[in-house]
Amino acid sequence: MDFATWLAFFAACWAISISPGAGAVAAMTAGLHHGFRRGYVTIAGLILGIWTQMVVVGVGLGALVATSALAFQTIKWVGVAYLVYLGVQQWRAPAKPLADDAQGEGPAFRPWAALVRGWAVNAVNPKGTVFLLAVLPQFLDLSAALAPQYLVMALSLGFTDFVVMGGYAGLASQVLRSLRSEAHVRATQRLFGTLFVVAGAFLALFKRGA
Repeated sequence: MDFATWLAFFAACWAISISPGAGAVAAMTAGLHHGFRRGYVTIAGLILGIWTQMVVVGVGLGALVATSALAFQTIKWVGVAYLVYLGVQQWRAPAKPLADDAQGEGPAFRPWAALVRGWAVNAVNPKGTVFLLAVLPQFLDLSAALAPQYLVMALSLGFTDFVVMGGYAGLASQVLRSLRSEAHVRATQRLFGTLFVVAGAFLALFKRGA
């Protein structure tokens, strides 16, 4: 991949990362509940989910998802169910006053659970597979080795996600200072729970030809 092609892809990565979606909601939820620093555990999961999608596309399974109605529908509805599940969790979570990251208070923080949660949000999303299947080939040099090009693309997209999702988490973590009453906590949790359900609804409406 020459520098000009990489630069064009790098610009596309920023647009992909900044675009609001389930990943952004997950990053903001993590920042809200656990603070900026701990929120990066979920962000690491989101990046691993994106890389999983790129591996799927790179080995050709993305084409199967894009062309097989059964494979696409199966993965899509698993993704929808997971996003709705996260939304319901937010609605049902106890409205305990939150604290900043340094105090170590607030909802229990489980690093592995946060990592897996972030991974699942991006990995179980056929919309992402179809999108990457449409975008990545435009920047590939088919006459050169593909593995190094996919590696450069994965690192580039991982970097922009690291920065952008960190921004989302940091922005949400600032809200922690104002969440001192149960009413504020409950309203915020339900807002993010609703956003997860809305993201699931958009995924449910997504079609392969979209």
